[in-house]
Amino acid sequence: MDFAQLLQIVGNEPAFETGLLLAGNVDPADVQRQLSRWTAAGRLCQLRRGLYSLAAPYQKVKAHPFAIANALMRGSYVSLQTALAHYGLIPEHTPVVASVTSGRPGRWETALGVYEFRHVKIGWLHGYHQLDLGAGQRAFVARPEKALLDLVYLQPGGDDLAYLTELRLQNLDRLDPDRLIELARQNGSPKLRRAALRIVALAQAESMEYESL
Repeated sequence: MDFAQLLQIVGNEPAFETGLLLAGNVDPADVQRQLSRWTAAGRLCQLRRGLYSLAAPYQKVKAHPFAIANALMRGSYVSLQTALAHYGLIPEHTPVVASVTSGRPGRWETALGVYEFRHVKIGWLHGYHQLDLGAGQRAFVARPEKALLDLVYLQPGGDDLAYLTELRLQNLDRLDPDRLIELARQNGSPKLRRAALRIVALAQAESMEYESL
């Protein structure tokens, strides 16, 4: 396989695994040697063992960070501050792409960005949907209510009003209060129920402030 053939196979993919190149009559050792050479030459970026992305000059479309996050750890979804910023619920840009998983936590610093994965119990691994990122890319991302509760779930004292205020939550009209409270109820955690009620109260206060302007 030469590099032109590789581009034909993976040119539209934000990331690809080595296994994609092993179909048919190929020598796995030779494929690995070629991948190593192309990585050393700056044509590929190795994201983790067995996972690569084309370097920017060779990408037909720019790889979206959310798609890369999903590829780095299967069974994860983008959440926490990253999803909250995506929905405009917090004002800050988040330099680290944060996800949750029922697997082992981890952190990867790659040429395409920094990716962090936080562990949650498998029963809490829900409340996400698949977003169309454009250019043929899709990724699993927490819904706004779940991203907020994921953050509360993982943050010690995350239900404290002081902490919720420090987040500088905004555009709270984008939250579905009934869904927020129901998600907290399903978890069975008093901490999450307290947080949900306090967030609803903050949303109501924000709405009243806008109405008074």
